Amino acid sequence: MSIPQSGGGPITDHSQLAGYLEAGCKPKVDWRIGTEHEKFGYCEDTHAPLPYDGARSIKAILEGLRDEFGWEGVNEGENIVGLVKDGANVSLEPGGQLELSGAPLETIHETCDEVNAHLKEVQTVADRIGAQFIGLGAAPEWTHEDMPLMPKGRYKLMDAYMGTVGTHGTQMMRRTCTVQVNLDFSSEADMIQKMRVAVALQPVATALFANSPFFEGKVNGHKSWRSRVWRGLDNARTGMVPFIFDEGFGFEAWAEWVLDVPMYFVYRDGVYIDALGQSFRDFLKGELPALPGETPTLSDWADHLTTVFPEARVKKFIEMRGADGGPWRRLCALPAFWVGLTYDQTALDAAWDLAKDWDAETRQALLVASSEQGLQADVGGIKMHDLAREVVNIAELGLKNRARPGAGGLVPDETHFLNALKDSIETGEAPADELLRHYHGDWGGDVSKVYEAFKY
Repeated sequence: MSIPQSGGGPITDHSQLAGYLEAGCKPKVDWRIGTEHEKFGYCEDTHAPLPYDGARSIKAILEGLRDEFGWEGVNEGENIVGLVKDGANVSLEPGGQLELSGAPLETIHETCDEVNAHLKEVQTVADRIGAQFIGLGAAPEWTHEDMPLMPKGRYKLMDAYMGTVGTHGTQMMRRTCTVQVNLDFSSEADMIQKMRVAVALQPVATALFANSPFFEGKVNGHKSWRSRVWRGLDNARTGMVPFIFDEGFGFEAWAEWVLDVPMYFVYRDGVYIDALGQSFRDFLKGELPALPGETPTLSDWADHLTTVFPEARVKKFIEMRGADGGPWRRLCALPAFWVGLTYDQTALDAAWDLAKDWDAETRQALLVASSEQGLQADVGGIKMHDLAREVVNIAELGLKNRARPGAGGLVPDETHFLNALKDSIETGEAPADELLRHYHGDWGGDVSKVYEAFKY
């Protein structure tokens, strides 16, 4: 979840809404890569999820990272709820999931070094207090009651609202994890092409990274239960946003869509003010019931932009949101996949050629099928395994064309970060398939075996 935005002046003209998004345009030389990943913490001996407070807790992890590794604490009231350092932040998700939101970096070599350093720091603190972390798309055994809500005002408001607009909202908040990458665009036209490729091919990422076949101790019938949960969250703010494929789509159309999404809150002086279900359009007119007579700032708009959750999202950059949290090496594969597809024009054009003739029904069917069947999905003759092979090949081409060396020049490019995905293409197995193979084989139907076998 995003942290509160700051620094925006008053909104005095409607054009500032789209202008805020357009201000994200950057020349290609300034494009960066921001990788985010969430993970579940648990008690090593009991497998119970970490509570917020206590000797063995999320709070202890955050304080350990702060005190031992030079992070600065972020507090909400008296509670530490996050950390910041060198352009990166560690945030606390609703059910205690720990998220690294990485700094904007130039290469995947750098972002992978960042991920590795973070996980080693977390492991150091966790080992000392008898905790562990695991990368999965959904909590394998824990119930809603097992995972108390973390002490953040934003989450308290959202938790109360979720049950009124969908069937899976509180599952998303407390019991799912994702890995995503944030990428830049150079112009409105570039944003449009990248968003269309991002949304159309997001089901391929869902299939390749599917890693949540268990829920509440049982096989759930999906390769990515996390993806299923998001489809049942809130139709007003999630999904495949079909309007982005319409003629005339751009920053203004995105802003208009977000304006029609009901609000969650307004952030003032460290407090989340309840604006659940209220209209940002009313806010612009000074008619918001939560703050009568007050009009919004650009910071309020930035906050509202963080409360829409489609498969890909526009802010001052594009967020790729379709992948399950997963094993260590796949945390670097996700940025490699999308950077390869979108940061080289030849690759971006090739990716769009694959998907440009699909209609909205096909794109939606691919999303559903990728959640249920992963790489074994077949939609109207589009076989996901074959599609994934083509898409990964395009991503590899894009990374070769980028030719960003690493390891002091010893590694010529970033293509090796795709190796985990190539393994999946070769075997036809996403992580969920491996988990299910163990479950039906050497684990003897015992989901709890996942903790020891797949901890970080």
